Order: sequence, then structure tokens, then C-alpha cells
Amino acid sequence: MIADFLQFEFLRNTLYTGLLIGLIAPLLGCFIVVRRLSLIADALSHVTLAGIAFGLLLEKKMATPVLSPFYAGLGFSVLASLLIEKLRNMFRNFEEIAIPIILSGGVGLSVIFISLANGFTTDLFSYLFGSVSAVSSEDLRVILVISVIVLLVIGILYKQLLVLSFDEEHARVSGLHARVIHFIFMLLTALVIAASIRIVGVLLVSAMMTIPVAAAIRVAKGFKQTIILSILFGETSVIAGLFSGYYFEIPPGGTIVVVSILILLFSFLAQKIMLVAKRNRAFEKGVS
Repeated sequence: MIADFLQFEFLRNTLYTGLLIGLIAPLLGCFIVVRRLSLIADALSHVTLAGIAFGLLLEKKMATPVLSPFYAGLGFSVLASLLIEKLRNMFRNFEEIAIPIILSGGVGLSVIFISLANGFTTDLFSYLFGSVSAVSSEDLRVILVISVIVLLVIGILYKQLLVLSFDEEHARVSGLHARVIHFIFMLLTALVIAASIRIVGVLLVSAMMTIPVAAAIRVAKGFKQTIILSILFGETSVIAGLFSGYYFEIPPGGTIVVVSILILLFSFLAQKIMLVAKRNRAFEKGVS
């Protein structure tokens, strides 16, 4: 099974990209979930869809590649992350309102661009739900660069992000440049979402950033353990999704999400088993 993926270049690109996404999406998702910003992933993914539709529209109208839909989606995602931050500053007492505004704007623009292009195309379908054969060598290089940037920034700003995630007020009072760090965090989120779309698809990318984290939270005993388990669950979901997508000729995004949910259900079961074992140990100590 793995030999097939290593035999052809486009499958190797997909596999390597999937492994990178399985690493960086849950990693960033840990901070997103702890900060209760899960809907940001949804908002940015819908704006990315608008960018992709814009790129496809340009290709169709100009009859020649002007701007790759991938780069158009990436640009729209980064721009939307800046707008969310701007709106959060404008509505200081109602910061969460920035997310539905951007999400609605992304959906609205997507509908307009898709309508102007006279409906869905096969390319757009692959962007919506992911595709095993959609990753080119150039895409892989871009996603590799994005992954290196994410890992470097998370490594350098880990302590600051941790403080900002668990106690934003304390971070501001202690002199941490919260606005700058949050701005960098939003840019990273936009880049990861745009990078994930080739494999998972626009409509399912937020699940890749949140469900593995939700499963890890049920069984982990600390934040670092949550990160490790989230990445492990994410990689498992991606690999299962890619292999099933290739052999059953279905978009991998759906399988990735279903496997993630199965892992989440198993985590519930594992948590119950751990609680029962803990009570039994406590009971045995009490008896002895």
C-alpha cells in the first residue's frame, strides 16, 4: 500500500504534504482550542474558498493562468486574518463579532465568484473536499516552507503563546506584546488553513485543527501531552484518509474527518476506562 504512494511523484507529493498538515494543523489547533477561537478556522477557510473561486474565475475569463487559485486563496486568507484583527480592535467589548462578519463575507464573495464563473467545476470540487491528486511539486514546496515557518515561530514564541492562551489579561498586564503576538498567531492560522486545503478541503479544514485536539484533551495530562497526542491523532487521520481516498477513489477530506471523529469516540472510552481504573486503585488502597 505504501509502495504505491512512493512509486508515483504526485502520490509522494500528496503523502508528504499530508504528513506536514497532520503535524502543523493540530499543533496550531491546540492554541486555537484553548483560546476558544475555533470558529476562526471556519471563517478563514470560507474566505480562502472565496480566494480560490476568484483565482478560478480569473483563469476562466483570461483563458490563461494569471493567478493560481492556491495563491489567491492564500492571499485572501492572510488578508482576512488581518481584517479579523482589525475588527476585534474596533469592537473591543464584542470581539467575537469579527468572526461571523468575516465568515459571512467569505461565503458571500464565494457565491458571487462561483456564479460569475457559471457554477462549480471539477477543480473547485477538489478544493472543497480535498483530493489525492491535487498536490503539485510546487504546492509541496510552498507547504514545506509554511510548515518550517510555523514550527520556528511556535518554537520561539511558545511561552508567550502559552501565557496568552491561558490568561490573556495577565499577559497584557505583565507587559507581553499581546497584540503583536496575536497578530502573528492569526497570520500562522491563515497560512496553515490555506496549506491544508489541498488535502482536507475548504469545508473540512477546521475539523483537522480542532477534532484531534478535542480527542487529545480527553486523555492528556498536560498541555505538552495534548500537543503530542493531537499531532499523533492528526497524522493517523491524514494517513487513513489519503490511503482510503486513493483506493476507494473518494475525496480524502471526508475520511480524514470521519477517522478523527472515531478517534474522538475512542478517547471518550479511554477516559472512562482510566477513571474506572483510578477508582479501583483508590478503593484497593482504602481496603488495605
